[in-house]
Amino acid sequence: MIPTEDASARKREIEEKLKQEQETLAFIRENLEKSDQLTKGMVSILSSFESRLMQLENSIIPVHKQTENLQRLQENVDKTLSCMDHVISYYHVAKDTDKIIREGPTGRLDEYLACIAKIQKAVEYFQDNNPDSPELNLVKARFEKGKESLEAEFRGLLTRYSKPVPPILILDAIGVDEELEVQEEVTLEHLPEAVLQDIIIISGWLVEYGRNQDFMNVYFQIRSNQLDRSIKGLKEHFRKSSASSGILYSPAVQTKRKDTPTKKAPKRPGTIRKAQNLLKQYSQHGLDGKKGGANLTPLEGHDYDLRVKHLNDALSEKHGASAGKDDVLDIEIDSYIHCISAFVKLAQSEYALLSEIIPEHHQKKTFDSLIQEALDNLMLEGDNIVSAARKAILRHDYSAVLTIFPILRHLKQTKPDFDTTLQGTAASTKNKLPTLITSMETTGAKALEEFADSIKNDPDKEYNMPKDGTVHELTSNAILFLQQLLDFQETAGAMLASQVLGDTYNIPLDPRETSSSASSYSSEFSRRLLSTYICKVLGNLQLNLLSKSKVYEDQALSAIFLHNNYNYILKSLEKSELIQLVAVTNKKVESSYRELIQQQIQVYQRSWYKVTEHLTDRNMPAFQPGTKLKDKERQAIKDKFKGFNDGLEELCKIQKGWAIPDKEQRDFIRQAQRKVVSEAYKAFLQRYANISFTKNPEKYHKYRPDDVEDMIERLFDTSA
Repeated sequence: MIPTEDASARKREIEEKLKQEQETLAFIRENLEKSDQLTKGMVSILSSFESRLMQLENSIIPVHKQTENLQRLQENVDKTLSCMDHVISYYHVAKDTDKIIREGPTGRLDEYLACIAKIQKAVEYFQDNNPDSPELNLVKARFEKGKESLEAEFRGLLTRYSKPVPPILILDAIGVDEELEVQEEVTLEHLPEAVLQDIIIISGWLVEYGRNQDFMNVYFQIRSNQLDRSIKGLKEHFRKSSASSGILYSPAVQTKRKDTPTKKAPKRPGTIRKAQNLLKQYSQHGLDGKKGGANLTPLEGHDYDLRVKHLNDALSEKHGASAGKDDVLDIEIDSYIHCISAFVKLAQSEYALLSEIIPEHHQKKTFDSLIQEALDNLMLEGDNIVSAARKAILRHDYSAVLTIFPILRHLKQTKPDFDTTLQGTAASTKNKLPTLITSMETTGAKALEEFADSIKNDPDKEYNMPKDGTVHELTSNAILFLQQLLDFQETAGAMLASQVLGDTYNIPLDPRETSSSASSYSSEFSRRLLSTYICKVLGNLQLNLLSKSKVYEDQALSAIFLHNNYNYILKSLEKSELIQLVAVTNKKVESSYRELIQQQIQVYQRSWYKVTEHLTDRNMPAFQPGTKLKDKERQAIKDKFKGFNDGLEELCKIQKGWAIPDKEQRDFIRQAQRKVVSEAYKAFLQRYANISFTKNPEKYHKYRPDDVEDMIERLFDTSA
């Protein structure tokens, strides 16, 4: 049970809370009444505002619509006036642009093109809106006049600023190779940059609005002329430089070239010409006695280039005038080779220029037309070289083929760049260089084959044979010709391969070599084919020499003749790379020639049998010391001495005028013969030293052994 005091307190607390709640409720009711009054007042105000706004709207909307209509009318009037001004301006275009069109675009191309654009718009307007208007014809005429002026400006800019490329700059451009320390590409600038940009702009306009391709024809005609003049200028530069020191490169490139004495310098066509000089000299001057032998002695201890130089210097002393003509031909060959390289370089440069000016779909055709004149001139010059070589071959001047070798080698080296440059041109254009190469290969192969046949069929004429048995001019010609092929092994091999494909020489082709096109031959196959050709020439030469040797009545002189020629051939092979080249198909060539040489030495030594047979005991009875000889026996001994003396004197007299140019061989033959004769003579004297067969022994014992040796030592020496 809750105590009474606590209940009273609880009751009082509840009554106080109830009172507070009642007061709060009264406050809320009072506020609700005030809020209702405010709401009624706001609703009344909003209703009044809405009524007034509706009245205002009803008054403003008609005014707004009327104003809007007026503004639209104003805009229409402005547009109409603007259109009228625009249309009227078309009628004034001809007059406004007359002065600028008449003066042309020179110096103000942008302004001129802006005028042309105005005229073009006027033409379009009259065509669309008033095709019968006289103004249409007027603006059309003005447009055509403007187009003609642009075409004239295009032609004028190209004509004024297109100049031939200076020869020195061309040589710099084609002279960039592995010999330069700094690989710096030389850029050929055909037109000033500002002029080029103007030409590009004009070209672009003519392509878009000109509606003809006349300017492309103008372009290729002007640039074609400059290309041809550039190449002709290079030729003229070579002619003018022929009398100078031969420095054809500009100082800028010369300073970059390495001095590398260990690197072999490329052989210039001049070396080929020197060989031709020698071949002509030998063909014009028959060998006679010792003089011929001296001229043809192999130069020991010298390499190939020094030997040719030495012989050429000797020739120059006798044939100065003809040498001058040959030097001119050297320059022509060198010039042609450089012009081929220059054409490729200039054509590449021309295409780069053309690609900036001519539309892409016209570039190949225009480029084809552009290069035709220069290319045709080069091909014509090449055909003339081939024609001259063919005429020389008909005259049996086979040295003329040597002119083709450096040119043909360069053409084949240049062909990949040539094909790349002419990619996309007409087939007839791309085939011109291969046709020339084929023509040169055919001519060269024919010359090589006919040369081999000429060696075999060279006539045996007594007046053309050296009286002293020295090296025949045919041998020197053949070896000298073959030595020239060393620098053009692949070229000569390809010449032969392009014609015979190994059939003539019975050389089987490697399947890997025949899998490519017929004009592609491996270096190894070309080398084998050339080796076989050289063996054929040497074989023909050997047969002909054997035939010629029969002209001599004296078999010993015939042997000396064959010995000298075989020895000359062997020494020439050994002192050049010919021996390695021949060994490709004939491993025993060296031993074969040594055997031939030894055989001829043995044949020659048999000529002394008629001398040494008098020193033998054949048909002689045995003599007893102290026994008195019969007259017949004394006469037999006398005949022995007399036969030996007469035979020795006769042989020494005859053979003294013979020639063995090779000192080593000359000494060897003398020593061998001296030993044989001297030993036999000493034995002979010893046998009859104590036998009295005459009252005048000095009459028969004319020579001491030392005298005999001295006489043999003076063989093959007219000066002794």
